[in-house]
Amino acid sequence: MIATAPIYSLTQEATHAEAAAWAGFSAAKDTTEFCRSWLAILCMQIEHVAGALLLLGPDAQGAYVPAAVWPHLARDMQYLSAAAERTLNERRGIVVAPDGTSTPTRDQRAYVGYPIEVSGVLHGAVVLDVALGPELALQRALRLLHWASAWLVDQFRRRALEERDARLTRVALAMDLVATAIQERRPVSSALAVANELAARLACDRVSIGFERSGNIDVKAISHTATFDPKMNLARLIGEAMEEVLDLDMAMVYPPPDDEEIGAIAHAELAREFRDLAICSVPLLEDGQAIGVLTLERGSGDVFDAETVELLTTIGGLLGPIFGLKRDNDRGVLQRGSGALRIGTQTLVGSGHPGAKLIALIVASVILLCSVVSGTYRVSAKTVVEGAVQRVMAAPFDGYIRHSVVRAGDIVLKDQILARLDDRDLALEKDRLGSEREQLSRKLRQALAAKERATMSVLAAQIDQAEAALSLVSDKLARASLVAPFDGIVVSGDLSQLLGTPVEQGKMLFQIAPLDVYRVILEIDERDIAELAVGQRGELTLSGILNQHMDIAVRQITPVSTTQEGRNFFRVEAHLESPSDRVRPGMEGVGKIVVGDRKLIWIWTHSLLDWLRLSAWKWAP
Repeated sequence: MIATAPIYSLTQEATHAEAAAWAGFSAAKDTTEFCRSWLAILCMQIEHVAGALLLLGPDAQGAYVPAAVWPHLARDMQYLSAAAERTLNERRGIVVAPDGTSTPTRDQRAYVGYPIEVSGVLHGAVVLDVALGPELALQRALRLLHWASAWLVDQFRRRALEERDARLTRVALAMDLVATAIQERRPVSSALAVANELAARLACDRVSIGFERSGNIDVKAISHTATFDPKMNLARLIGEAMEEVLDLDMAMVYPPPDDEEIGAIAHAELAREFRDLAICSVPLLEDGQAIGVLTLERGSGDVFDAETVELLTTIGGLLGPIFGLKRDNDRGVLQRGSGALRIGTQTLVGSGHPGAKLIALIVASVILLCSVVSGTYRVSAKTVVEGAVQRVMAAPFDGYIRHSVVRAGDIVLKDQILARLDDRDLALEKDRLGSEREQLSRKLRQALAAKERATMSVLAAQIDQAEAALSLVSDKLARASLVAPFDGIVVSGDLSQLLGTPVEQGKMLFQIAPLDVYRVILEIDERDIAELAVGQRGELTLSGILNQHMDIAVRQITPVSTTQEGRNFFRVEAHLESPSDRVRPGMEGVGKIVVGDRKLIWIWTHSLLDWLRLSAWKWAP
C-alpha cells in the first residue's frame, strides 16, 4: 500500500489556504502561478484529495513536465506518473487503482486523470489522488474536474491569441520595413530610412546598417545621422562589431545569454565606449550569403530578448535581397563586371560547387581541344539549280490562245507541240490574198494581150505585193503551233487557264530548260567571298533530295553583289558534276564549298571575331 498524506478538510487553516489560492489565481502574473493556484483551488473543492499533479507540454523534446504539485512542491508525486501517462495516451478521463490498470475497489484509493485539450491539441493532463467514497462523491469530483479544466483551456486560448497577436505585430513591423526600404531608390537612402524606422519602432538609441565589401564592412547608414565620417571612432567600432557578425555568420547579442559560449568582443568594446545597455547585430542575407549587417543599440530600457532577436533575424532575411538588388542597380558596368568575375572566380576556386567546377573543366578541355585539332572549313550558302540553257517560247504574233498542251513541270520532247494560237483569221486572210493574186494575174494577162506596158508594170508590182503578204500569212500559220526546240522540262508557263485570252507579239508563254545540263547558283555572303576561288569543290544538298549529296565545282564568281535582308550576297556559279535523275531546275538547297583546313576554334568563332574587329575599327578614333 502506497503511503498517502492526510485528508484535507475545510478547517480554519484550509479556509485561509483557499482564500490565498483564490487571491493568487485572480492576480496571477505568469502561467506557473496561475497553474499552482488553479490546482490548489480544485483540490480544495473536492473532498478526500491526498495529492494532485498537473503536467503541461509538450516541450522541445516532446515531453510533458510538471507545472504544479499539490499540496506542496516538496511532495513526491512520482506515484501518479503511470495514471498521468495513461491519461495522455488515451486522451480521455480515467479512474484507476494505484496499480494504474485495474478498477479501484471501495477499500482502495482512486487516481482520477483528465486531459487538457484545446481545439484538438493536447496540452497536458491533471491527475488527482482521491479516497474512494460514495459513487455520488466520485461523480462530483469528475464534474468539478471537467468544469475546472475550462479555466486552463481558456488560459491556453488566451496565450495562443497573445502569441498570434505578437506574431502579427512582428509581421506588420517587418512588412513596414520592407515597404520603407522599397520606397527609396538609392541603397544608402533606403538603409537610412530603415534605420530611422527601426530606431523609432524598437526604442533604440542608434541603428546602423553596413554593407559587405571585399570581406570588410562599410557602414553606410546611422539612424538620425545624415552624414558622418567613416573614420570617426563611432563608425570604426560599429564596423568592427559588424565584421564580428560577418566572420561568425550568426546573430550577436550583448550582453550574451547565459548559454552562449561565443563572446561578442567587438560588441562589448562598443558597449563600453558608448555606455550601451544592449546591442544586437544580425546579418543581412541574400541567397544565404551575408551582404551586410544590421546593428541596434540601446542605452536604456530592456535588453534584447529571444523574440526580438528572432524578429530582427527575420527582418535581416527580408531586407537582404532588397538591399542587394538596390546595390547591384546602383553599380556601374565595370563594377558589375568585376563583381560577376569575382563571384565566378570564388565559385571555381573556392570550396563547394562541384558541379560548376566539373562544367568549367569540361568547357576548358573542349576549348583546348578545339584550339589544337583542325577540321575542314566549308563556306555554306543558299543554292538554286538552274538549267544551263533556258529557251523562251514567245507569242509569234498578236492573237488568241486556242489550245494548251503542257504546263510548268512537264517534260517535253523535241518538236512536241506545246500550245496553239487561233489561226482562223489567218486562214481567211490567206484565202483572200490567194484570190486577189489570181485576179491580178488575169488582169496582167489581159494587159499583156493589149500590149499596155504601163498597166503591165502596175499589175506586176501588185502581184508581187500580194505574194509577199501571202507568204507572211503562211509563215504565221506555220508558227501558230508552238513546238519544243529540244528535249527538256517546262520551267514556267501555264496557259490552261488562259484559253481564249489575247496575247501580244513577243509575250513569253513558256520557258524550257534541258534535262541533262545544269548550273548551280550560290548566294555567298560578302564576309565569306574572299575565301572562294574558281576551281574549288564542294557538295550540294537539295531540299527535295535530302538523302543524296552531289558534287559541285566553282566555275565563276560574279563581282556584282545583291542586297537581301539588309546583307550583301555575291552570285557564284558552280557546275553540277554528278546530277541526280531527280534534279529539276528551280530546286533549292544548301551548298558547301571546301576552302581548306582550319582550327576548329577558328571555324566556330571567326564570324564573331570579324564582327568585333569591324566594330572596333568603326568606333576607333
